[in-house]
Amino acid sequence: MPGQTRWAKYYWRVSGVLPGAGPAAGQVLRSEGDAVEVHAATVTLEMHGAETEAYVHELQAEVPSVYVILREGDTPADAPEAVLATLSPYEAQDYCDSGEELVEKIAMPPSVRVAVEAFIEDFHAEETFKKRKRDKQRVDLKADGIGDRRIAGMTDVYASPARKRERLI
Repeated sequence: MPGQTRWAKYYWRVSGVLPGAGPAAGQVLRSEGDAVEVHAATVTLEMHGAETEAYVHELQAEVPSVYVILREGDTPADAPEAVLATLSPYEAQDYCDSGEELVEKIAMPPSVRVAVEAFIEDFHAEETFKKRKRDKQRVDLKADGIGDRRIAGMTDVYASPARKRERLI
């Protein structure tokens, strides 16, 4: 798309995800006026059994999404490079926090949603909450860290050494 200001001649954004697409070589898909839709990259969308909780969380969102991670080009006119696509909102947040990559949130296509639901069905196991029990060690018997070691009396535990010196003189 053409830029909206005089400082940015171009505006790049991810407009969709094409499940099952072949290799991309900058193939123009559609052109409307100044806007051109290009199949810029093909990246593999991987799912991991350890991240099923994140996928469940994403499917419960109002609009389930695929997150595309982009790395900026060398010049503003260069299209950003698609590094990876993820279904995990937690992984996408990590990339947002680094500030080095751009993260685009795209609505999840129905075919991808079906595949994610099948993956969750096969690999997700709900973890039961286990309350941690307190150990039996008594920590209140020892008064570590209270007051200053240079003050001998328990009545002066919170007194500073300078105040104590004044009273002794």
